[in-house]
Amino acid sequence: MTLELCETKRHTVARLFGKSLQAFAIVMLCTLAGVAAAGKDKPGVQYQIPLPAPPDYSALDWLVGEWTGTTTGNSPEGKVHLSVSLDIEKQFLILREEVSLAATPTTPAMKESWMGILCPDPGAAGFVLRVFSSTGFVTRYRVKVDGPQVRLNPDGGDRPPADWLFRRVLMRTAPGEFTETVQTAPPSKSFFDWYTARFMRVSPPAKPSPAPPSQEPK
Repeated sequence: MTLELCETKRHTVARLFGKSLQAFAIVMLCTLAGVAAAGKDKPGVQYQIPLPAPPDYSALDWLVGEWTGTTTGNSPEGKVHLSVSLDIEKQFLILREEVSLAATPTTPAMKESWMGILCPDPGAAGFVLRVFSSTGFVTRYRVKVDGPQVRLNPDGGDRPPADWLFRRVLMRTAPGEFTETVQTAPPSKSFFDWYTARFMRVSPPAKPSPAPPSQEPK
C-alpha cells in the first residue's frame, strides 16, 4: 500500500468519524430538548404535611391569666407570681412563675423563676409540661386534670436535680382563686409539703376614660 493511499483512507475515516460525532451531538441535543419540554408541561408536585388535631385546653381555661400569691400555713414566708397564656397560634400553654421564699431555721432563702411549655401528652390522656428554671434545671412533668385539681407529677427531664423529686398540686377553690402546693422528696426520702401558696387573679388594669372635649370660649 502506497503512502498516498494510506493518507486518502485516513482522511476518509476522519470525515466519517466527524460526521458520526455531529450526528450524535444532534441526537443528544434533541433528547435534552425533549426532556426540558416534558418538564415544562408536567405540573409541579405539591407536598403537604398532615397536621395534628388542635389541642384542647378547655380543662385549663380557668388558669389563663395573671395571678399573685402568698404562702400560707407553716410554709416559709414568701410571695409568688404566676402568668399563664396561650401562644403560637394557641398550640401551647406558656406558664411563667416567680417565687421568693424567706429563710427558715432549716432552709436558706430561695428565689427562682421558671418558664414551662405545656402541650398534649402524645399517646396518653393529659398533658406534658417542660420546665426551664433560672437554677439551670430542665425538668418534665406529666399533668393530669381531675375537675378542679391539677396534678403535676415528676417525669425526669433533660437536666433534673440529681436524686431529688418535685411535684405540684393546684386546686381551684373559687372563681379567681386557687392554691398551689409544692412537694419535694430528698434522695431516698418520702415526699413532704415544702410550701403552699394561695393565689388570687390579678384584674386587668382599667382602660383610661377618654378625655372630655375641650370647651373653647365662643
